[in-house]
Amino acid sequence: MHILVINPNSTTAMTRSIERAALAAAGQGTTITAINPTDTPPAIQGPEDGAAALPGLFHLFETRMEPSLYDACIIACFDDTGLMTLKRRSPIPLIGIGEAAFHAAMLVGERFSVVTTLGVSVPVIEDNLERYGFASRCARVRASEIGVLELEGARERAGKAIRAEIALALAEDKPDSIVLGCAGMADLAMNLSDHFHVPVIDGVAAAVAMAKALRAANADRWIVAAKERLSA
Repeated sequence: MHILVINPNSTTAMTRSIERAALAAAGQGTTITAINPTDTPPAIQGPEDGAAALPGLFHLFETRMEPSLYDACIIACFDDTGLMTLKRRSPIPLIGIGEAAFHAAMLVGERFSVVTTLGVSVPVIEDNLERYGFASRCARVRASEIGVLELEGARERAGKAIRAEIALALAEDKPDSIVLGCAGMADLAMNLSDHFHVPVIDGVAAAVAMAKALRAANADRWIVAAKERLSA
């Protein structure tokens, strides 16, 4: 299986971190190709960054998408930037790491809390939860007030802030699991799960697992058949 992973922001270092997390989740027999545009914001933090990223993201998708090469595609921004538009265009299963993480959280418990980066991202995530029909399962979306790029450059400070917010979530929200609300947090999930003794879900790993499950269920054939019906 070959999965194309697109990081909608232009920070190559974050793309490589996402790639490592995807490879760790993929296991043997699955190839990961991780790419990013060069003409989008260096971090997607809130609706303005998301809107600014769309032209570059869509262009990259159109130029790199080749169904003969890839079996699935993942949009590796927790805001699920451009996701629904690209689902309509994609000839293969396409998954957002936000939607994948929410699905995973609902499988392991009744309610979950999200710990994301800055407060400006909270309304975007809350809107996605409403659109997907998942809002009643989310106890709260919380901001650690750590910028996306700090996850690459100030790891110790970022880690402390994220742990502190998870501790508050567990004490106040009483969730069954925690969802990490940024692709740049992917490599923290296992240690945080061990530290807090609750499932801490990374959307990159969740999206890879769901892509593999869809492949096993022949979802690529369903998609092609559906698009043929719609275009007839």
